[in-house]
Amino acid sequence: MADGTATAGIDAALERHRTELTGYCYRMLGSSFEAEDAVQDTLVRAWRGHDGFEGRSSLRSWLYRIATNVCLDMLSAGNRRARPMDLTDATPLAQAALSPRPDHTWLEPVPDARVLPAVGDPAEAAVAKESVRLAFMAALQQLPPKQRAVLILREVLAWKASEVAELLDTSVASVNSALQRARATLAQRSAAGAEGEVSDPLDEEQQKLLERYVKAFEGYDMAALTALLHEDAVMTMPPFDLWLRGPADITGFMSTIGASCAGSRLVPVRANGLPGFAHYKPDPDNGGFSPWAVQVLELSGGRITGFHCFLDTARWFPLFGLPLHLEAEAGEGEEGA
Repeated sequence: MADGTATAGIDAALERHRTELTGYCYRMLGSSFEAEDAVQDTLVRAWRGHDGFEGRSSLRSWLYRIATNVCLDMLSAGNRRARPMDLTDATPLAQAALSPRPDHTWLEPVPDARVLPAVGDPAEAAVAKESVRLAFMAALQQLPPKQRAVLILREVLAWKASEVAELLDTSVASVNSALQRARATLAQRSAAGAEGEVSDPLDEEQQKLLERYVKAFEGYDMAALTALLHEDAVMTMPPFDLWLRGPADITGFMSTIGASCAGSRLVPVRANGLPGFAHYKPDPDNGGFSPWAVQVLELSGGRITGFHCFLDTARWFPLFGLPLHLEAEAGEGEEGA
């Protein structure tokens, strides 16, 4: 009985760190599924090695050391996840073609609840959300793995340089040097392209912008949608490497190649510290609506600057806890009956 109680206590102590460890591994790996695998591996290793853990550091520090090693091992193949605009130039609408790339190419979305633990400090919560936003995540993927770990531990999790040095078995000077190089890389990325400015929580202007977006999208009103898009807005559609820039090409795509999305429904979600929607498209065969994409939006200056559609619904909708079918509401579809 005592052994069972002790085991349950270990399990509970480890499990309390799951969400923050998932956030850390997600920032390191750029993949929500790989992050969950890495955390599971971390917790299994910790459970097996718990008898040898002598409390020389805190349990949390020990778990982060294991998680870091797991992530560094997973990154040893050298794959860097990216967004479509990190790999190719924008495609003019006239040349648009849907060419998929393998799943491991892409930076993946993640539900906020999986990676953002509840914290009492609003400033700490804001930093955590900013550090999983798509633009920041894409910048992180450009860093060598150890620089990535240093930047996340120092800048996001606010560890001391001495704590990071101990975790990585290196010197404080080495940690500070890695942090300086990582900051320089991120500064170059920030200068090259503006990131969204999303308040936490959303301010009144942003809430109204999203309400107008839902109305325009569900009504498939391209004129109304054009008015909401920034002149340099981008649209991406992983797993396809195509991406579009500017309202004319975005709405042109939606009204031609994407015309079957007319009459869709949007269900709010929170992804990557940003507003988003589960996009359900009309299902002519079964009635109601079937999953089409998880949309993640970037906002700035009262306009939508990024419109990112993740199309692998068999993976994303279960991850976000979303149903795989929506029934039509009373009265919907009667005009076409």
